[in-house]
Amino acid sequence: MSDALSASPASSQPLVVGIGGTIGGTSSTERALAIALEAAGEEGFRTRLFGGAEMGRLPLYDPKATTRTPEERDFVDTVRQASALIIASPGYHGSISGVVKNALDLLEETARDEVRPYLADMPVGLIATAYGWQATGSTIAALRSIVHALRGWPTPFAAAVNSQVTKFDDEGGANDPAVLEQLRMVGQQVARFAPLAIQHG
Repeated sequence: MSDALSASPASSQPLVVGIGGTIGGTSSTERALAIALEAAGEEGFRTRLFGGAEMGRLPLYDPKATTRTPEERDFVDTVRQASALIIASPGYHGSISGVVKNALDLLEETARDEVRPYLADMPVGLIATAYGWQATGSTIAALRSIVHALRGWPTPFAAAVNSQVTKFDDEGGANDPAVLEQLRMVGQQVARFAPLAIQHG
């Protein structure tokens, strides 16, 4: 998985953060996200992936909590450094998964940030995976609504992956070249729109 941020924390390269996956091992969603992040990395960006394991360590978001765990602080601080995001969610019952929603809820911590509250003016790429096509569309629609609510800019292209027919491998590939190209397009688009967010910051 791509995690160039920890390898070069002092780098002046802009950062793309990936959020997505499922609890219980590396999923198709997380593999799809890693491919998109790799494409952003090839455009000259640092990348960091918060997958299922990382999101699983985030407690349920409590807006009244007076302290945050180290994992919560790391997540929020990393998003604050980002010039772009890529969010990937499996389609659960026609919408995004609880673990992804919980991570996004934690961004309420940025509401009073002076430089950039929430995801203001940030490009955000979207990926939805589901076992069948029906849930991919509604999951992408839900992600777009959330990004709009957080004042971000969903990029024009979003990738829908039917995990019933698309299989990912441990080497970072998939059996469908068209899906690979779509995922790479998500990463390329956030990288190309990111300079707008950099100028804003």
